[in-house]
Amino acid sequence: MDDELNVTYITLGGHVEVDKYRYVYFLIIFTVYILIICSNSTIVYLIWTQQNLHEPMYIFIAALLVNSVLLSTAIYPKLLIDFLSEKQIISYSACLFQFHMFYSLGGSEFLLLSAMAYDRYVSICKPLQYPIIMRKSTVSIFLVLAWLLPASQVAVPVGLSANKKLCSFTLKAIFCNNTVYKLRCVVSRAQIIHDMVILLNVALLPVLFILFTYTRIFIISYRSGREVRKKAAQTCLPHLIVLINFSCLCAYDVITIQLESDFPKTVRLIMTLQIVMYHPLFNPIMYGLKMKEISKELKKLFCQAKDLIYEH
Repeated sequence: MDDELNVTYITLGGHVEVDKYRYVYFLIIFTVYILIICSNSTIVYLIWTQQNLHEPMYIFIAALLVNSVLLSTAIYPKLLIDFLSEKQIISYSACLFQFHMFYSLGGSEFLLLSAMAYDRYVSICKPLQYPIIMRKSTVSIFLVLAWLLPASQVAVPVGLSANKKLCSFTLKAIFCNNTVYKLRCVVSRAQIIHDMVILLNVALLPVLFILFTYTRIFIISYRSGREVRKKAAQTCLPHLIVLINFSCLCAYDVITIQLESDFPKTVRLIMTLQIVMYHPLFNPIMYGLKMKEISKELKKLFCQAKDLIYEH
């Protein structure tokens, strides 16, 4: 089996009645995927083309939305293929790649939200030093680290898993998440410790940093004038809501995996789909409607599109 490990196929056993509902599943997921791409890309396009949105805060928002599209692309195309296939299978190497993409991009989400929290802290609490601290080079470093750190850390357990002996070839999921570990005969203590360190580095510490930063912002805003409080509320609340939403979904992911035997298959499928559907759709809605400048540019874009339609 060890010699054949790289060409071993894993059955994705989390699907429910694919034969009966394959076209319904396909239509729903295809529609959601198109909505994710269109909604996120529209706001990224606005930030890219509008000079007044070329500020660190909006650049981080654009990066977050690009990250959502990448995360969805790691999951959705394979799901769509599976719905139309007789067998829902994936090669073990492709499964590990999907696992790596899912968790490294998930970690990038937390680090990008941390960068956004720091940007808001400097903007509101140290406004005079903002142009000096938040230079283009600083923003670039934050973006590179946000994608590089999780990817390099998650690559280690993926590399270690590649040569491990498997005792099961059916994954109780619709894509490759932490349930991959349940395929292996033995999960070493070193592996568990390493995964805990990764979780600490790319999720728990960033969340604690964000909460600390926003606490400082709200304390200083409360002591300051009405304008400062208004600015803090307008720019910080959308970020905070996105953080809470994403953190809840990540906790959801861990809980459903750990308690998989306690959930009916249909419930597990619905909960898993919620993890990959809510957040990529929630982000563009939140930033498109709640961020004043983006909302204004969005209205202009739709008005221009409407005028073009009427002209033709």
